[in-house]
Amino acid sequence: MNRLQNLLKRFELHSLGKWIFLASLIGVVAGLGAIAFDVLGQIVVRYSVTQFAGYQPLDAAGEHQRFEYQSDFFSPWMIVAVMAVGGLLSGILVYAVAPEAEGAGTDAAIDAFHNKRGKIRARIPFIKTLASAITLGTGGSGGREGPIALIGAGFGSWLATRLKLSNRERRVLLAAGMGAGIGAIFRAPLAGAVFAGEILYSDADLEADVLVPAATASVIAYSVYVQSLPVESRFIPLFGADLEHTFVSPLQLPAYVVLAVVLFVIGAVYVKTLFATQAMFKRLPIIPHVRPAIGAALAGTFGVGLYLGFDRDPNLLGSLGTGYGVLQIALTTADQIGIACVVMVAMAKILTTALTIGSGGSGGVFGPSMVIGGCTGAAVGLAFQQAWPDLFTEPEAFAVVGMAGFFSGIARAPISTIIMVRALTGDYGLLLPTMLVSTLTFMFSQHFRLYHNQPPTRMESMAHRGDFIVDVLEGLSVGDLYQKNRNLILIPEGMTLDTIVHRLASTHQDYFPVVDENQKMVGIFSDDDVRAYLYDDALWKLAVARDIMVDNFLYLTPQDDLNTALRRFTSHNLDELPVLDPDRPGVFLGMLRRKETIAAYNHRLMELKQTGED
Repeated sequence: MNRLQNLLKRFELHSLGKWIFLASLIGVVAGLGAIAFDVLGQIVVRYSVTQFAGYQPLDAAGEHQRFEYQSDFFSPWMIVAVMAVGGLLSGILVYAVAPEAEGAGTDAAIDAFHNKRGKIRARIPFIKTLASAITLGTGGSGGREGPIALIGAGFGSWLATRLKLSNRERRVLLAAGMGAGIGAIFRAPLAGAVFAGEILYSDADLEADVLVPAATASVIAYSVYVQSLPVESRFIPLFGADLEHTFVSPLQLPAYVVLAVVLFVIGAVYVKTLFATQAMFKRLPIIPHVRPAIGAALAGTFGVGLYLGFDRDPNLLGSLGTGYGVLQIALTTADQIGIACVVMVAMAKILTTALTIGSGGSGGVFGPSMVIGGCTGAAVGLAFQQAWPDLFTEPEAFAVVGMAGFFSGIARAPISTIIMVRALTGDYGLLLPTMLVSTLTFMFSQHFRLYHNQPPTRMESMAHRGDFIVDVLEGLSVGDLYQKNRNLILIPEGMTLDTIVHRLASTHQDYFPVVDENQKMVGIFSDDDVRAYLYDDALWKLAVARDIMVDNFLYLTPQDDLNTALRRFTSHNLDELPVLDPDRPGVFLGMLRRKETIAAYNHRLMELKQTGED
């Protein structure tokens, strides 16, 4: 590590080469972490629900099944038992070792970026990986993006801390790691890079500083991860390479507007159900270690009950696990499962995810969002096909658009989600309706969001509090605020201390510029400087202003901005600074007070806030 620090010292502080080098290291670790998480999750599936319940969850077309196993039995209620045990193990692991690893990992990374100076405890990514593999592998309803995003973010934070980088640099590497994890696990490097910058804020804002490091880390992580896959599936999208839907007519746009409204309503239900369930579990008078077991058991009971209650339709078990298998059907042959089935899967997925994640189970919320949005879109598409079969020939197109539109609204990340869904499906023929629906859901969903730790913009972020002060102060100049030299007392450099003492007694002025015979400022002293001589009156007739003044003083000009002024105030803990004429050296113009600088900043801040509200 010391050698690495010495190597980095050869680079400039903001060198692009340094960022690419560090981001590449993060990308390698995030890619390996994605492989480890994928393998571990599939091991848990193989030796839990498959071994004891005979259940093999359906996968997406582009997923690689690492452990083939053919079961000759199927015990639905055993799924519930396995899920309960998985929830218990996950809960004990998380709450005994790293309570921060509960729930969705992406929100924890966002919180660390804004409120914890980019710091994530080194143990959290490891605990999150193991706990999430157990939760998802035993049938818990959740996504993979949260754990793998936290793995990359955690390594980025750890690396920056070990290299003794600044808080800002640690935050950049944290975000780069988050993007790398997303880019690897979903095989979407561009989406991962944009996601890292966009997901940090709930309004239309972007953390531009992280884009290049995140892009580098995401590309490396993706390249590492795909090497673990067979050649035939290495570069195909997660949901296969056969999705080629088209946008056939502008007459379809009103239907997509309807889809946006439906997605907005379902999104509100999803978010409110998730957080209401979370609040309910926190109120339970039991130790938190067992809450995930209760949530998993309830989710399993509901999912299995739905399956048994509707003629043992295997598609309804998509409400458990990742649900990618039933989403794959909705994207390709939605008419085979019908409106009722996709609606039930979407609604059931909301409840099972709320029970799994809201109880403290470890997993992501992006994956379930895709299933909910895709199934909702498929239901809307099938309804329009039944009403106007000649115009709406591909209801599956609504499923693709629904995936993007749903998450864009609740996660407040429209651009990265559009790119993500395109990469997941390989379907680029629906860009126009996807942009329309994602924009509308983003606009409709302003008052609720999936990630509570997102501040609206950089202005509200603790990570940029100092940057915003600088931006505001740089827009104000010293010339607008300083006190002109009309009532200020100037002290000739030869004035005796006795005269100075008597003059101070009749004024409230705290700082006194000292001028020479040409009225050029040569120094300054404060009333505190004079007090040092008050108890030695023998010096009053001997000492003059030149003896007590500071001749190497800081000063400002009217053209300086208030950010410059504030830096000079704080560097020497001064309350006032003299203002001199830049064109006539030494000519004193007036004084600027620190409190007036702060007052100007507060006034300007209120103006900007009122402008934003208007």
